[in-house]
Amino acid sequence: MDYLQNYEKWCNDEFFDEATRRELADISSDKSEIEERFYKDLEFGTAGLRGILGAGTNRMNIYTVRKATQGLADYIISCGKSDCGVAIAYDCRNMSPEFADEAARCLAANNIKAYVFDELRPTPELSFAVRYLGCVAGINITASHNPAKYNGYKVYWSDGAQITPPHDVGIMDKVKAIDDYSYPKTMSKEDAVKAGLYQVIGKELDDAYIKELKALITDQDAIDKYQKNIKIVFTPLHGTGNKPVRRLLKEIGFENVFVVPQQEKPDGNFPTVNYPNPESQEAFTLAMDIAIKEDADIIMATDPDADRLGVYVRETAGKYHSLTGNMSGCLIGEYICERRTDSGNMPSDARLVKSIVTTNMLDAIADNYNAKLEEVLTGFKYIGQKMLEYEKEHTGSYVFGMEESYGCLPGTYARDKDAVAATMMLSQAAAYYMSQGKSLWDVMVGIYDKYGYYKDDVYSITLEGKAGIEKIQSVLDVLEEKPPKKIGEYDVLAIRNYRKDERLDCKDNSISKTSLPKSNVLYYELENAAWVCVRPSGTEPKLKMYYGIRGNDFESAKTKGEALSAALKELVDGILNAE
Repeated sequence: MDYLQNYEKWCNDEFFDEATRRELADISSDKSEIEERFYKDLEFGTAGLRGILGAGTNRMNIYTVRKATQGLADYIISCGKSDCGVAIAYDCRNMSPEFADEAARCLAANNIKAYVFDELRPTPELSFAVRYLGCVAGINITASHNPAKYNGYKVYWSDGAQITPPHDVGIMDKVKAIDDYSYPKTMSKEDAVKAGLYQVIGKELDDAYIKELKALITDQDAIDKYQKNIKIVFTPLHGTGNKPVRRLLKEIGFENVFVVPQQEKPDGNFPTVNYPNPESQEAFTLAMDIAIKEDADIIMATDPDADRLGVYVRETAGKYHSLTGNMSGCLIGEYICERRTDSGNMPSDARLVKSIVTTNMLDAIADNYNAKLEEVLTGFKYIGQKMLEYEKEHTGSYVFGMEESYGCLPGTYARDKDAVAATMMLSQAAAYYMSQGKSLWDVMVGIYDKYGYYKDDVYSITLEGKAGIEKIQSVLDVLEEKPPKKIGEYDVLAIRNYRKDERLDCKDNSISKTSLPKSNVLYYELENAAWVCVRPSGTEPKLKMYYGIRGNDFESAKTKGEALSAALKELVDGILNAE
């Protein structure tokens, strides 16, 4: 069935509700829009769904959510795990509560119990809830930091991490096998509740989750002594972070927490920002005004589902430094390693875990504290997979994990990055270092002095729609077929082709395995400890080119980073313009 036939079916079949058919009738004269909505089914990828809200097979709506949930249910039943239940959480986005309810009722119709949060919750709490409740899986309705027109559907497995092999492929196959949108089962919420298959959860999980975070406190004495001198500005960016972050900071003793009032309440339209991303300077505009007025020490912003944290720290009155995800992650990692070592609580088999696109500064930190650094593919689920390996096979003790994309996890209570915990760790670190007469910026500078001036960043281009997806893939294809021998001023020493699970040594042309799962990623090891990694985003219509260098000081690191970024732009523009 081609896209026009699909469109006609959705317009005329009374199985689809009247509002859906009316929305589609309104685009009857826009053939390109019809094609975008119906040229394919919204792809259920290795983490679930993410797409633009609206009617159509290539959009997020109750029918695509129901189809995904039926595929998940079919897989759970095939695994003989239907008696374990599924935890469901959702964020502030438009249609998130409706999609969560739709998923729960589909599971119930398949005789699988759904545990549904009573209101929006952060992603890490969903990860925690899966393990706490002994569920076989979890569903989180969120599109993280994407623009307001998006929503998404993430699937977790019983270990609390987003799905990895073999479960991701198994679920994807079940979802793809559904070619009739009337096939998925559903039932009313009332009947599901009566049958004991729809349970609303809330306070008990909140209390247990917060208790786990508070157990990570190592410097309560410093908090008690110095918290009155520390001022914190926080914004949840209209998302899920407001209640848990404020509760946690208050309960451990921080009194001077200023929340941005315009961004305090949940709002899926994100009226104060174009893009609810804590990586964006714009996201901090309102918070910065308060920080300057109050002479705050730290400014923190959580993204809509509160798994990622953006940070600014004070140097002098009115002057603040933005910390990238690499910087804030390394600051937290250094603090944890330092304090655990000082207290004699650093395991002899300590493990720090990072993604392949994360700064090599974490490698240096691990080496300094006699910990083993392990690399995984991009996606925190692979860090979660390592945690499960350590737990089951006793191959190491997890201490800390991080990604460059503003996410880290300082404990083992969950299997996904946790911005709520990160706010606590940075606030605690601020109190501890204040006891030594240092600000967080002083500590960050000290880390650079200690380990080297690492500069890591990402150059991205956005290419939307069907044509954009094809262009993104074409860039990767060209880079694979005609690999560059030099990127900017750097010779290419080795190429890791994760699509083929091969590492090519450019000096002797020898080939070895990458030892990581196959993925659509190309990684270039460059001279002078520089590197570049190219991959399509898993959540946005973007081609991402990550890079890292090491300088002799801040200025040389900045100059080298800018030059490498410009070289990457020139490389990709050349490929796109040649098409």
